[in-house]
Amino acid sequence: MSALQAALRISRRSAWRSRGRSALIMVMIGLPVLVITTLFTVVETMNVSAREGLTAEFGAADARVLQAPPDGNLRQSPTGTSWSSGDGRASTARRSPSEVAALLGPGTRLVPFTTGVFRRGAERIDALRIDLRDPLTKGMLTLAEGRLPGAGEVVATPASGLRPGEVLRPPGAAPLTVVGVVEHPHEPSLRQVVGPDIAPVEVQRFWSPREHGSGWLADTPKPVTWDDVPALNAADLYVTSPAMTLDARAPVRPSPMNAAGTAGLGVMVIMLVLETVLLAGPAFAVGLRRRRRELAEIAAQGGSAAHLRTIVLADGLVLGGAATVVATALGVGAGALGAPLVARWTEGTVGPVDVPWPAVLAVAALGLISGITAALVPAVQAARQDTASVLASRPPAAADGPGRPLAGVVLVLAGLGATFVARRQSEPVWVWAAAVLIMIGLLVLTPWLVRFTGRAATRLRLPLRVAVRDAVRHRSRTTSAVAAVMAVTATAVAMGIGVQSEYMDRRNAYTSARPTGTLAIWGGTMSDATWGRLRAEAARLLPGVPLASGYQALDTQGRRYALRYTVKWNGIRTRRTVAIGDRTLLRLLQGRDDPRAAEALASGKAVVFDPAAVRDGKLTLRAASTSGPPRRLDVPAVVAVPADEHQGGALLPRALVEQAGFTTAERQLYAMYRPPADSTLGGDLAKVTGRVTVASEEGYRNLPDPSLLGWLVGAVVLAVGGTLAATGLAAADMRPERATMLAIGAPPATLRLVVAGQALYVSGLGALMGLAAGTVTGVALSRPMTTHGAGDPATIAVPWPFVIAVVAGPPVLATAAALITRTRLPLTRRLQ
Repeated sequence: MSALQAALRISRRSAWRSRGRSALIMVMIGLPVLVITTLFTVVETMNVSAREGLTAEFGAADARVLQAPPDGNLRQSPTGTSWSSGDGRASTARRSPSEVAALLGPGTRLVPFTTGVFRRGAERIDALRIDLRDPLTKGMLTLAEGRLPGAGEVVATPASGLRPGEVLRPPGAAPLTVVGVVEHPHEPSLRQVVGPDIAPVEVQRFWSPREHGSGWLADTPKPVTWDDVPALNAADLYVTSPAMTLDARAPVRPSPMNAAGTAGLGVMVIMLVLETVLLAGPAFAVGLRRRRRELAEIAAQGGSAAHLRTIVLADGLVLGGAATVVATALGVGAGALGAPLVARWTEGTVGPVDVPWPAVLAVAALGLISGITAALVPAVQAARQDTASVLASRPPAAADGPGRPLAGVVLVLAGLGATFVARRQSEPVWVWAAAVLIMIGLLVLTPWLVRFTGRAATRLRLPLRVAVRDAVRHRSRTTSAVAAVMAVTATAVAMGIGVQSEYMDRRNAYTSARPTGTLAIWGGTMSDATWGRLRAEAARLLPGVPLASGYQALDTQGRRYALRYTVKWNGIRTRRTVAIGDRTLLRLLQGRDDPRAAEALASGKAVVFDPAAVRDGKLTLRAASTSGPPRRLDVPAVVAVPADEHQGGALLPRALVEQAGFTTAERQLYAMYRPPADSTLGGDLAKVTGRVTVASEEGYRNLPDPSLLGWLVGAVVLAVGGTLAATGLAAADMRPERATMLAIGAPPATLRLVVAGQALYVSGLGALMGLAAGTVTGVALSRPMTTHGAGDPATIAVPWPFVIAVVAGPPVLATAAALITRTRLPLTRRLQ
């Protein structure tokens, strides 16, 4: 039998004999593998490829044809879709089914459909008008309960909350009975009702292929390919088909990994291995102490130092291999089960279970390497132990060394210097690379810090004094646990500061030309008579709502011009289109009466809400037109305060525009009015003319990144888990001391305080070190994440509740868990 086989057999037997410790080591090694494998599987499963989504999109049809607006040029290409409107062509009638069938070829059969929304009181649900009993729709939706709908009937998805037997009563139409529940193959959160007689309301104003509209599913005599697209586009028909989707005419090639991507991958690998080694290292160290006599007996029987190293490294191979296999299997299973739940929670898509095996196997290999690496230091210690002292049951001759504080300080200073340089780079990954250097430096410095902070033990109560002195005496075990908590806390704090800074920068960068709550109605190129009808309809639909007029600038040939200027807002060059109006519009833009601004407007000056845009009392404008030559205008201007903090823009009086050689025509209406959720204002105005646009200024609506909650949970779980693992192993290692304390009459509460003191010391010191390292890294991260060019100051924002929870949560939870841990030991028989 070879030495390696013998070592593996010994390690397997030892692992089975100490099942609790072995399970703990496997958890520490397998937890990162489990989390990353689950994440990879969830992301890959939720990524529904075009091939996987064919059935849901087309059913059994050969093509899907959408009717585009008839007043625009529609063009499709293998690399994407583009369309435009308002080119001046005369509007044509929508294509009839017979015309569409003729374009697709003789023998074509069409199944009409319409997508839109169905209003159920104030609630809006997606609606699809189609006959699901037709064979062409097979596979688009799966019947889960009841039956498919016929005349006067509908089916609903589970997320809609409708059940068979309910009756829907759309206004002005016959009631519809829900007769079944259907599920979308890839969208579990879809809220939709489907039936042949439902009348969806199209609410989208600007048409695109993914929005609401009407069309047909087509059963064609031959596949529809890209060669058929130009003729269909010319007829204002947007077409997709399985043959076009699977056409590899324009393949998407992944770009080669650049230096930043390579560095990011390297940083991820280093941090994964480092964290696993720090979590599992104490367990291997305690296991070595328990096996000292066994290894000494092997050495006494002729085993060499290399044999002892091989046995301990075999522990890492056996436990690491078992942990990675179990964690990989559990990760794949958890990802497969969790993807539908995540898709439902995030309103995303989910396809068949898909495992990115190259990435998963690479993570498993990293887990195995981490297990072997975690056993490396104990293996070296095992080879150096004194056989005679161990067999004589004498303690080690020398305690743990004081560490290498000078080397740690040098590495930390080097990391700080690298962070200072990296923060000026455009990619945040370089900051993370510098953060790894800081963490390694703190890891080298940790033994000295443990020894230094242990001096305060003399001022503590007896249980805490015993706990801290034991932690200082066994610095090799304590260092790993403290460093593990430090690494987790530093990473979470850095991510928290970076993400919060990015959110605050986006919020500060938000800008608008109108106050929040403003309704804008814009008319395009149209006659005065059409605008008059549109204005009258808007006044009828908005009774009692004051409307402020806005104007267009036209040259002598009737060409429309837009007047714009450029200004830096939060470091980003922003181009604004100025408004043209009178004092009524100025009052709306300022939210109050401003006599100074009103006087300036009346005297023929521009009122500007961007102070940086006004230089020497003038505002520089660029007048641009799609059909006329551009012009530059320098107009007198004054600066005024707008209604909202994030509002910019400018207002020009009509007289000033007309002095520049333009004429003005009213084509805009503004009002302080918020349309209700079920408003049909846009659709009603579009009945007058399709060249109307309705927009409502809602202000900045994005919420803080929810990933911070995930980082908080992950950090607390890893930090508390690592702390409790180290504390449990330390408690097992302190069994003789605890037995002595119990023998001399120490109450159970004292024993619990000793264990809790270990947890508080380890997690508290690690959290404070992580706070310092994470703050430096987070502040450095904020620059590449929030700057937009040279000279742009960085936005730094600290999410204090998150940081406090990350730093204080693990010590509090770990200490509380240790206090309720069972600490009573059986009395040890002592020989007289």
